[in-house]
Amino acid sequence: MIKQYLIDGNNLIGKMPELWELQKKDKQSSREKLAYKVDNYFISKSPNAKIFFDGYGAESIPTSKIRLQYCDKRTADDDIKTEIMRSNNPKLLAVISSDYSVMQFAQKSSCKVIKSEDFARQLAGSKKSKTESDAIKSIKNDDIKKLFGV
Repeated sequence: MIKQYLIDGNNLIGKMPELWELQKKDKQSSREKLAYKVDNYFISKSPNAKIFFDGYGAESIPTSKIRLQYCDKRTADDDIKTEIMRSNNPKLLAVISSDYSVMQFAQKSSCKVIKSEDFARQLAGSKKSKTESDAIKSIKNDDIKKLFGV
């Protein structure tokens, strides 16, 4: 049973054509879209997820189910490996990356490994669940007026 997913953010963006194209123009927007997609994917699931991004975070990205980690001067690969080493039970971790060194380290540490391209397909195929704010936005003023007899 997986308790936490460790996601190589830039690696995953590179496997999602629409985000890859966006990243070339606006790195922050591609990170935001990835965070929202992953957050939505995990919203009704019990494991936690953590996305690791190379470099510095420009702006805070609000998410409800996942955490984001900007690696500053280190690489996401190094921070993922450090997180695995710090784990009390690496068998409960799943690592999402297509970076050979990260995958190899995770496998040797007994983590489950999911290639970024496979996870990207899972994200693309997942049904989008409505969040509370999405549901509120979809209600029309006329519906509210009818509800309250106005």
